Amino acid sequence: MRNFKKYHVWELSHQLTLEVYRLTQAFPNSEKYQLISQMQRAAYSIPSNFCEGCGRKSDKEFSRFIQICLGSAHELEYFFILVKDLKYISENDCQGFSEKLNIIKRKLYTLDKRL
Repeated sequence: MRNFKKYHVWELSHQLTLEVYRLTQAFPNSEKYQLISQMQRAAYSIPSNFCEGCGRKSDKEFSRFIQICLGSAHELEYFFILVKDLKYISENDCQGFSEKLNIIKRKLYTLDKRL
């Protein structure tokens, strides 16, 4: 069993989740049950699935959860593009979030290759 807190990728994804929650607080109330909930779910899915994968016995099982994390990361990447196009965030903010997300994705890919 692995300790998820020892992985830098978990810490980065947790911090990004907190940022997404802060970001979505400024979105219109009309998005409360649509975009806000979907975006938050995609964000917290990354660190939560990573934690669940760390609790699995085999590298193969852990790898499967890393793949789920990557899927959520790609979904969140789309949401950043969408909220930029909807003018909820600026181009610079979108780029900053995308860069953070790309670091997380690279770390997940690298970890998965090492398993």
